[in-house]
Amino acid sequence: MKQSSEYRQLLLVDDEEDIRDVLTIALADLGYTVYTADNGQEALSLYMEKRPPIILTDIKMPGMDGIELLKAIKHENPDVEVVMITGHGDMDLAIESLKHEAADFITKPINVDVLKIALRRVREKILTKRKLVQYTENLESLIQEKIELQDHLSSLGLMIGSISHGVKGLLTNLDAGVFMLESGVSKSTPERSRDGLDIVKSTTARIKKLMMDILFYVKERELQMTTVDIPLFAEDVAEGVETKIRDHQIHLVRDFKGAPAMWTLDPDYFRTALINILDNAVDACVADSSKTSHRILFRVRCEGEYLVAEIEDDGIGMDCETKEKIFDLFFSSKGSRGTGFGLFITRSIITQHNGDITVTSSKGRGSTFVVRIPESKAFLSDESK
Repeated sequence: MKQSSEYRQLLLVDDEEDIRDVLTIALADLGYTVYTADNGQEALSLYMEKRPPIILTDIKMPGMDGIELLKAIKHENPDVEVVMITGHGDMDLAIESLKHEAADFITKPINVDVLKIALRRVREKILTKRKLVQYTENLESLIQEKIELQDHLSSLGLMIGSISHGVKGLLTNLDAGVFMLESGVSKSTPERSRDGLDIVKSTTARIKKLMMDILFYVKERELQMTTVDIPLFAEDVAEGVETKIRDHQIHLVRDFKGAPAMWTLDPDYFRTALINILDNAVDACVADSSKTSHRILFRVRCEGEYLVAEIEDDGIGMDCETKEKIFDLFFSSKGSRGTGFGLFITRSIITQHNGDITVTSSKGRGSTFVVRIPESKAFLSDESK
């Protein structure tokens, strides 16, 4: 069995210099790195500095004797193996040392072969204990992975149930759009064809977004950080929402005057996070029949070392109970029209960016979401190398 050099470090403790010298030579020949001390107190201090896994100590020493040293070492580290050296008349002390968890004892005069065998058993004991610890840790890790897998599978089951109605609705819309498109083409009615095409395009976009949300949930990837032109990025996000509000009396107000020129983030993930919030704002406005028109403010600005995105709507708003649950997985206030994915994924993405998201809302008065993410200093330092 190949032994690590770590297990061949040894502290030798004996108050007789001649014995220390002879044993040091013998132990060195056996392949050990040997530290020596001539009394218990010095040995304890040296152990705290060097932390060898094996201690070979005489039982009878002035001041702190071998048994007191054994107790002190075991109190500091129960895994240290201590071999006691005893004279023929000290058998009672040797037996007492075993009661205090000494690994073994050898008698004077010391036979090198006996010493070699005792130390080999000690090394094997150390290796066995450490392998057992490693095995236990691996077993705990496997058990935790199994629990997490079971939880994930349970969540996937809930996910399938949660999105089933939404998927059916999307497929119905897609069928309707295709029917209108085909009908318009066959009857040469361009307006009907355009309406059908718009339905197909908007439904396809919703299906794509749903699939991306599912993929994010099933396997969250590491962020792909890059330096982004923020005004251009914000405009692209806004344009992605324009098609959804085209048939509603909703005005999207852009305010990017305070936006930084560049920022480091994952553009695909961060776009998904903002689109989810904006979609939520659109749905809140569409659901509010108390007003003839609505307004959504999309503002991007810089606050110190943070990029801040603020999305404010004047839609139906939320009560306190709904506001507390909106970031929970599978929670949706939209009934069968919602999947309970969007805002959960949004918060996950922002957390991955080491940022935070807050929301203020009141029933009938709209909602405001504020996202803050810091600049990635680590990425910038890596990029500059």
